[in-house]
Amino acid sequence: MTDALRAQLASEIAHWRHAAGALSDLDVIASPAAWAGLEQYLSTQVRRRLESIANSIQLEAAQVAMSLERGTDLPEVRRQVLRLRARYLQAETVNDFFLDAITTRSVPELSAVLRGLDRIAADSLDMTLRPLGMEAPPVLVYLDRGLGASILRANIRLFDDANPSPAAAIKVTRHNLYYPTALLHECGHQFAHLTGWAAELADAFATTLGRESRELGEMWRSTASEVAADVYGFCLSGWASIPALANVVDGTTAAVYRRIPGDPHPYPLLRVLFNGALARDWYGPGGPWDIVTHSWSMRHRPDQVPGEIGELTRRSLAAMRTIVHLCTRQPMDAFKGRPLYSVANPMRMHPARINDLVRRAGPSLLTSPYLARRESLSILAWLSTRSVVDPAQAKEHRERLRKWLAWFGAETVPAAA
Repeated sequence: MTDALRAQLASEIAHWRHAAGALSDLDVIASPAAWAGLEQYLSTQVRRRLESIANSIQLEAAQVAMSLERGTDLPEVRRQVLRLRARYLQAETVNDFFLDAITTRSVPELSAVLRGLDRIAADSLDMTLRPLGMEAPPVLVYLDRGLGASILRANIRLFDDANPSPAAAIKVTRHNLYYPTALLHECGHQFAHLTGWAAELADAFATTLGRESRELGEMWRSTASEVAADVYGFCLSGWASIPALANVVDGTTAAVYRRIPGDPHPYPLLRVLFNGALARDWYGPGGPWDIVTHSWSMRHRPDQVPGEIGELTRRSLAAMRTIVHLCTRQPMDAFKGRPLYSVANPMRMHPARINDLVRRAGPSLLTSPYLARRESLSILAWLSTRSVVDPAQAKEHRERLRKWLAWFGAETVPAAA
């Protein structure tokens, strides 16, 4: 019986050892063409991390095999095999996540667009983190289904402490691929995590708004991480982020006032009106942002909502200027005693400034490598909003954005004609 148990353990160890070896064959799961869709530095970072994870599983499998050979107590070897099995499945999940993301780049045209979005995300993080003495992590953008974008932050623990996430992996959705301002919301999560801003903003909400109402302060405190990401997205893309957000969180009146326990997002009505308030505070009234917020207010009538949710909505609207001030103008330790606008100034995305850039650049706006590297965020914001201000030509505007992203994502940005 002991020989049978030993033989079975040897078979199990051999199985997981072979599986662990297969994890390191990265070109089998994702094609060389898909890997070529990544910028070289990003490709190197991801490959090294995935290979390190595979190597750690192979090493663990070898150690379990050695335990068996040395005559370790068989029940102990069995525990080691089960641990190896669980660790392999963790490693496989991490590998599959990144390799599935990379596989979306197998089609050359889509690969170029996603690489363009990589560069825009990296530009935003570099622009905001460098003044704080921080290095921006690499970004891997991938395409998936659904309504909303998401992020797996760089350097968080995925498998073990020695192998954190090699890049900020950001999901963009198919319906918003050519209105990709949610990309910057997800960059905001990375920014807030690295700087510690979200926790500080939560405390500011609880303290300041809590003076008006404990419930009001607690509601905004519990949503600070998502509010911070929305604010970052606004600062880096201006009002362009508002129509895209409204499309994602739209619904019936009951749905847009629904608070879901444990959900860190503000409920949709409040979220849209808050983003509109950001634009109105920085850019003034009467812009396209007011069309969105006025439409939502007419559809969903905050003044007529009964109960606690109605009271929280009305108190929030009354305190909106204070909330915007806390988010954008309040000095924060996260920014070395300065306000957010000192590192992410929304006035760079003022419609008048962007329109002036477009006018001065003329035909070179979408062909100049110099402008692409200096003004990628402004160009993205302008191109994204064309389908909002001119919906009759939405298809043509989105095609122009697609072509520019693919050009911007080219391995070597071509010289201007």
